[in-house]
Amino acid sequence: MFYQLYELNHAAMAPLRASTEAMRFFYSNPLNPLSQTPLGRSVSASLEVFERATRRYGKPEFGLPTTTVDGHTVKVTEKVVWSKPFCNLLHFERALPASRVPDPRILIVAPMSGHYATLLRGTVEALMQGADVYITDWQDARNVPITEGTFDLDDYIDYVIEMLHHLGPDTHVVAVCQPSVPVLAAVAVMDAANDPFVPSSMTLMGGPIDTRINPTAVNQLAQDRPLKWFKDNVIMTVPWPLAGFMRPVYPGFLQLSGFMSMNLDRHLIAHKEFYEHLVKNDGESAEKHRDFYDEYLAVMDLTAEFYLQTVDTVFIKHALPKGEMMHRTNPVDTKAIKNVALLTIEGENDDISGVGQTHAAQTICSSIPAEMRMHYVQPDVGHYGVFNGSRFRREIAPRILSFTREHSKALRKNAPPRVIKGGKSG
Repeated sequence: MFYQLYELNHAAMAPLRASTEAMRFFYSNPLNPLSQTPLGRSVSASLEVFERATRRYGKPEFGLPTTTVDGHTVKVTEKVVWSKPFCNLLHFERALPASRVPDPRILIVAPMSGHYATLLRGTVEALMQGADVYITDWQDARNVPITEGTFDLDDYIDYVIEMLHHLGPDTHVVAVCQPSVPVLAAVAVMDAANDPFVPSSMTLMGGPIDTRINPTAVNQLAQDRPLKWFKDNVIMTVPWPLAGFMRPVYPGFLQLSGFMSMNLDRHLIAHKEFYEHLVKNDGESAEKHRDFYDEYLAVMDLTAEFYLQTVDTVFIKHALPKGEMMHRTNPVDTKAIKNVALLTIEGENDDISGVGQTHAAQTICSSIPAEMRMHYVQPDVGHYGVFNGSRFRREIAPRILSFTREHSKALRKNAPPRVIKGGKSG
């Protein structure tokens, strides 16, 4: 019933939001003399803060029409090249000369943890300057009809394998946060089966490979409660008239409340400062706030079976690092990975996946030769900074591109050496 009440409340607020927008337009219109006064700007700012606080944020767009390659601006076309009910595979096709030596092909596996794949816009933007980039665009479960069936962690692994098959050999896979576990499992399954489409390299960034190491508040929450608690308290059914009517989900609005409660004081301060920027007519600072929260507040539902299986496998049982994880009826043997280069990346101040949790992949993938592995800790960044921001662009992205080039079968002879200046590499 809680989900139904949430939808009812949102619908009931629609007339108030509409009137608020009309009043904001009146007080901010340049033709209105009040818009140039402190009073007018204060009223307009208050109305905008209210409207944004009660709005439902839709799925953002990537909005990456161009990129810079070899010092030149080139056109980028976003295409869906593979599709299933719960995911589309997007390709950022760059308009490059046919005679140019191809860049490494990278599959970015975006988190399926509440936010849309567009949260990795900065990741895509940085990497496609030196790589042919694809990304998983996971679908909002509330928009997937129940007739399409279920989607759990095993299905997630199958999707990753199918996408790697679609892209072909000599692909490099990059997993950001949550998908580190299913991507590592998929690669283990493929290498154990001598799959010719096993990726050439695997990069795991800020992922919960072993949450027993340096546990964070998020890890502790899952560890302190039985699986039944999560099933009873966070799983709800999608209400009518949404396309996913009757599908059991972990709703996005519940996830968002959890995200914001972890740093509630920071979000309250940010909104207070947003109001002050509007009153002072500081348009640039206000626009930065809008851009960030348009992305941060856009959330999606997860299927109940995927969420519960992930919590149980990754955070309660620690099945992967213990060597007990199963993919359907087959064991996931990380020691079977021998032909895939491994790069693990962590943020020094990560409060979601603590330092050491991603590095654990280096331990459990013991059959990978030493010359095919690398670990890097980025100083002075938290979880978000591992895959976005100025330090990512300046220090992390070049390492990923260098690593993929070094271990690309087609480009290996011409690959530059690994970048190891700055930070902590191993």
